[in-house]
Amino acid sequence: MTAIATSEIEGALSTAESVLSARAGAAVSLTDPEDLGGSGRSVVARARVSNNPVSTHRTLVIKSLGADDHPESFHREVTAYQYATALPSESRPGPQLIAHDPVRRVIVLSDLGTGRAMTDLLAGTDLEEVSRAVSAWGQALGRMHAATVGGEEDFNALLRRSSAVDGVPTGWARRVAAELPAIAESLRVPVPDSVADRLAAAVRLFAEGDFRAFSPSDVGPENILINADGVRFMDYEWGGFRDATLDVAYGLVTFPEHLGSRSPAVRAELETALVDAWRSEAQGMWPALGDEHAVYDVLASARLLWVWLSTVVFVGASGDGPTDAAEEAMLVHDWAITTTDPAVACDRWLELADGATRRSAANPSLGELAAFATDFAAALRRDWLS
Repeated sequence: MTAIATSEIEGALSTAESVLSARAGAAVSLTDPEDLGGSGRSVVARARVSNNPVSTHRTLVIKSLGADDHPESFHREVTAYQYATALPSESRPGPQLIAHDPVRRVIVLSDLGTGRAMTDLLAGTDLEEVSRAVSAWGQALGRMHAATVGGEEDFNALLRRSSAVDGVPTGWARRVAAELPAIAESLRVPVPDSVADRLAAAVRLFAEGDFRAFSPSDVGPENILINADGVRFMDYEWGGFRDATLDVAYGLVTFPEHLGSRSPAVRAELETALVDAWRSEAQGMWPALGDEHAVYDVLASARLLWVWLSTVVFVGASGDGPTDAAEEAMLVHDWAITTTDPAVACDRWLELADGATRRSAANPSLGELAAFATDFAAALRRDWLS
């Protein structure tokens, strides 16, 4: 949790009180702030509503962007919350947007409460409980995706009315993916054409794809809470529409590191549980998900992209960062996939290889991906950990 100065929290609450009071037409008071942590110089705090004549909310969450932070993430987050809040309550994947101010860059959200963090559930000793949590995660993704199919134009209309820059996630992914050949060459690991093609196809999933749906974007375990309403996703800073397989692959990349010493067999079972749960909820909207081999082929490409992005961006294999300010804002965001531990990055390549190997009998190109991932992990260990 990021330590935030008391004065900054008080300033965020004062701004939120002003925004809420203007919206309600009556004075609203916030007290007893609790620092929930933030990224960069942003403030995220829970506060008790001590005077609110027009709402039943007893507590609210206030997010205030730091003065020196790029505003792109704020504008996209507001757009994402506006879209998600307009969904039927049973389809809403996370907090409700209560109020916001684009000039003072403050967002007020409903409070999801405490519940149980997905990270804690994954680290638990009860394997059955872990499996249920992972399945619930997959089902929640599937329900969210199915409920938002066809809503991209509505989201884009909201985006156009904001000050957000269109196409930032695609440009960010394309720029970082383009570094693979040079870095692989420096590690003396040849990149097969099939792997390069997979990476390029995965980048296109941000802007294209057969399974377009809404995503909060950062759907890793650190941003998942399970409460009385089920699985809730938090952190919408880069929310938007993209191919839904990117969300599932993000989960496959980020949850294994929270499992401790679980065996490879258990990890494989949990991966299958996540994917099957997602397909069970989304297949009614996308019948093509019934083709298991095709689904796992796309997931392998999406997983390759996330493993590569986490390696080159967050571990720092390359010193060449993006020149676009909005893309730079994506890089400094505190992603669930972020790691500064080279061992974690190496493990992600090996887990990618294991997953591809399990499916290679039905798809020989996955065998090439598995071999490349294994070699790349070995090269990283040689250069980073030896």
